[in-house]
Amino acid sequence: MAKNEAFDVIIVGGGPVGLTLALALVQPAKGIRVALVDRRPLSVPRDARASAIAAGVRRVFEALGVWPQMAAAAQPITAMRITDSGEGDISRPLFLTFDGDVAPGEAFAHMVPNSVSGQVLLDAVADKISVLAPATITGLANETDGARLTLADGRVLSAPLVVAADGGQSALRQMAGIGVIAHDYKQTGLVTTIGHALPHDGVAYEHFRPAGPFASLPLPGNRSSLVWTERSADAPGFLAMDAATLAGEIEAVMGSTLGAVTVEEQLQGFPLRLQIARDFVSKRLALVGDAAHVVHPIAGQGLNLGLKDVAALAEVVVEAVRLGLDHGGDDVLERYQAWRRLDTASMAAMTDGLNRLFSNDVAPVRALRDFGLGLVERAGPIKSALIRTASGVSASGPKLLSGLPI
Repeated sequence: MAKNEAFDVIIVGGGPVGLTLALALVQPAKGIRVALVDRRPLSVPRDARASAIAAGVRRVFEALGVWPQMAAAAQPITAMRITDSGEGDISRPLFLTFDGDVAPGEAFAHMVPNSVSGQVLLDAVADKISVLAPATITGLANETDGARLTLADGRVLSAPLVVAADGGQSALRQMAGIGVIAHDYKQTGLVTTIGHALPHDGVAYEHFRPAGPFASLPLPGNRSSLVWTERSADAPGFLAMDAATLAGEIEAVMGSTLGAVTVEEQLQGFPLRLQIARDFVSKRLALVGDAAHVVHPIAGQGLNLGLKDVAALAEVVVEAVRLGLDHGGDDVLERYQAWRRLDTASMAAMTDGLNRLFSNDVAPVRALRDFGLGLVERAGPIKSALIRTASGVSASGPKLLSGLPI
């Protein structure tokens, strides 16, 4: 590659959000030259974790032509059961259930192994974009006529638009001087994959405990992905447990819902926080995914929010290119920011509120929230509205979220 090279869009970050954006921009007939830069070699995730893909986001993958390859290894979530208990409680009273489809024959979410989605996306963009990885960015200059990235090896990349998809600790966001609003939950998210004796029948379970929610999400076969929240002070004890002891702890929390448990993956822990960028755009720069927002995993919406960003940004960029406009101009980027601000703020407020409401053992609060769950359980229209919100399906959103091409 030449020392100086020009592109139409440079994406920094080769995770699922960056890869999906690259694919959305280079679909046939768009003619957009895309470079993808990452500090690590691009590779398929090697862990056995999976992500919950909401129905609206699944439609993005359908419109981009990659869902059939993902669907072969996906597990539809056909129902959700929500329980609540206090410290030391033996019973797991069921307060709320979500059954049915977001549309006839359409599950409101699917669990897709990260290794599968990663491989499918890598294959889809392999011969359509320029990949610079591993590569370290040492400088960002956002100027009137375009943005320039300087790499550690001396190369300079230029484009009308640079996209930061480089995670919660985004180096590009920091280089651009964009601040964040952040709150440390003093909680740790623990993640692993389990096998279990009884079938899950496509049911996801979320059990609210004083330390935080414990979610069991169905995978193909008698396997489930676990994502649960513990106080950060207590998390090291779980991370140090051997597999047999950990399996016993998991069975106890689950109330033996799925029978005997085996732990298939090493338990991993991640500090949890709320973090929202003060701006999603600056001169010649757009933030997507965790670079723009990090929310509590209580509703499984982190990746889905990032892929909604992709749908919105890809649409405004492609439309600008078709009209011969400056696709990195302030007006184009402001349209993207306006499109994503409200949805992001609403989801951040919802996940933060749910975590604060359920991650405690105060008796009056428990009584009030359980009464509220009972009311929702008996109110069909409210339940249907909640399912549609969580599914990400919206008639007024970006075209990709409706399964339509840009």
